[in-house]
Amino acid sequence: MSVEKIKITLPDGSVREYDKGVSGHEIALGISEGLARNVLSAKVNGEVWDANRPISSDSEVQLLTWKDLEGKSTFWHSSAHLLAEALEALYPGVKFGIGPAIDNGFYYDVDFGEKEFSADELDKVEKKMAELAKNKNVYSRKEVSKADAISYFTEKGDEYKLELIDGLEDGSITFYQQGDFVDLCRGPHIPNTGFIKAIKLTNVAGAYWRGDEKRKMLTRIYGVSFPKQKELKEYLVLLEEAKKRDHRKIGKELELFTFSEKVGQGLPLWLPKGTRLREKLESFLRVAQQKAGYDPVVTPHIGNKELYITSGHYEKYGEDSFQPIHTPHEGEEFLLKPMNCPHHCEIYKAKPRSYKDLPVRLAEFGTVYRYEQSGELHGLTRVRGFTQDDAHIFCRPDQVEEEFAKVIDLVLYVFNALGFEDYTAQVSLRDPENKQKYIGEEEAWEKAEGAIQKVAQEKGLKTVVELGEAAFYGPKLDFMVKDALGRSWQLGTIQVDYSLPERFQLEYVGADNQKYRPVMLHRAPFGSMERFIAVLIEHCAGNFPLWLSPDQVAVLPISEKYREYAEKVFNQLQLQQISGAVDHRDEKIGRKIRDAEVGKIPYMLIVGEKEAAEGKVSVRRHGQGDLGAMNVEEFIDTFKQEANKSL
Repeated sequence: MSVEKIKITLPDGSVREYDKGVSGHEIALGISEGLARNVLSAKVNGEVWDANRPISSDSEVQLLTWKDLEGKSTFWHSSAHLLAEALEALYPGVKFGIGPAIDNGFYYDVDFGEKEFSADELDKVEKKMAELAKNKNVYSRKEVSKADAISYFTEKGDEYKLELIDGLEDGSITFYQQGDFVDLCRGPHIPNTGFIKAIKLTNVAGAYWRGDEKRKMLTRIYGVSFPKQKELKEYLVLLEEAKKRDHRKIGKELELFTFSEKVGQGLPLWLPKGTRLREKLESFLRVAQQKAGYDPVVTPHIGNKELYITSGHYEKYGEDSFQPIHTPHEGEEFLLKPMNCPHHCEIYKAKPRSYKDLPVRLAEFGTVYRYEQSGELHGLTRVRGFTQDDAHIFCRPDQVEEEFAKVIDLVLYVFNALGFEDYTAQVSLRDPENKQKYIGEEEAWEKAEGAIQKVAQEKGLKTVVELGEAAFYGPKLDFMVKDALGRSWQLGTIQVDYSLPERFQLEYVGADNQKYRPVMLHRAPFGSMERFIAVLIEHCAGNFPLWLSPDQVAVLPISEKYREYAEKVFNQLQLQQISGAVDHRDEKIGRKIRDAEVGKIPYMLIVGEKEAAEGKVSVRRHGQGDLGAMNVEEFIDTFKQEANKSL
């Protein structure tokens, strides 16, 4: 009896024929044994599967290894299960919440009951994980009925898994088992635990079950793992460097920002130097936006609740927003704005628009507010009040691609000026399995998704497609930027939106005198100013580009006798918009230089008897040392040449 054949299309476009039921691992084996040894999982028609899962129909297949993001994600998710197995062996009776892969590793939320788990115990858990990994236990997938799943975890007494099962449909539930450990899980997983050769548990924190502050606080154990010990060693070196570059540490040392419990968690206070940094960034983008045809606008920090009901933001962000503000007028409610776009829609709507007026480009550095859970707050990268370099472009359908391309140019100009050279454009599309999460018509979504992919391709961007990452009102292009340590951050976004113009009944009059809906592009090259500055601090370790540095120059008089000359020099610099200060402290010059170096001030101008007599300054560059004596005009020319290099 002949075996039914299926066709497998590989990423290079080649098509191969296999027996029905072939697995990703078997496909890899047919290509090379080396590939088969490294395959962690397989992407089958856009969905990541276990490498050993049978494929029963014609499919597009990509074999995933450690080099692929989805391969790493599979590896780390499997490592989370290994962590849970070790914990169950060491602490019988523990209960488990969720254990996902994250950007750099994995975590598992654990209920230890009455026991208080401490970071001192991580080494013991690590050793147990390494011991279990050597068993090379297979991660086996099993489909189970809802009744059997409930029965299993009822007997085990794990209320967290029972709650998760309650939200699942019968027929869609799977268990995974490795060794003696069984978990509720959709997968996928690596073939066996033997792939995990190096493990480091990095941190212990608290996390409310399902992010709800009214629920029990679980213990969240973070970790990272690798297929080679060498990679773990390299990672630990990077981790130490990351600690040195932590924006919270550098922000405090350079006096850029602070937080106050009295003001409130997640609400940063910008100090004078940090404010200068922000203002320079804003000024830089304002100039670029003006050249690109944007009009500045300003909108309130609050809006009527009805505004956000109309836009759909209340439905989507209501749980993450601050509680409504009730006024003395019965039934009147306001919200701290979670987004700027509804306000900009109303500005567009303030007067009639003709097709000749479009595109209309409205830009605002608008502060928005979201009630992030306290456990999720982290320095400037996760806050409750943040400023977006927001802009909305209202254009005709025939202008979408051209406007989208112009925004890409603006984003890349920003990245180039700030030294971000390694980036990938993430095409964020809808989740095809869960379209009810989104608003708008099917046809509009298809147009928008097609336009983004076409323009990104024409611009020659390195792209990756991510399903389920679209905004609720439209697809987007997110720029994933790697910093100096190779960490990836989402900075800059462009979104195509056919939905909000419909919800707000926005119109323009066409050449035929008929009314039409504009298309709306949302864009933010920085994204959040707070998050962008945090990433920038860590990327350059606080050594900002010269044009951006809050204090560009420190004038250092050798003694009080040269105070007047130091002030004269500084006044000349100020006339050229060079920022800084004169250090008048009664300290030795060596101490002043050290303090300026620690403060990462780019240029130090030392003035004493000789400099005052000759009308010069002795120039010292941060991190480089002495550059010799110059007259002030010569220094200003040198300064401007360097400052203008990246702009």
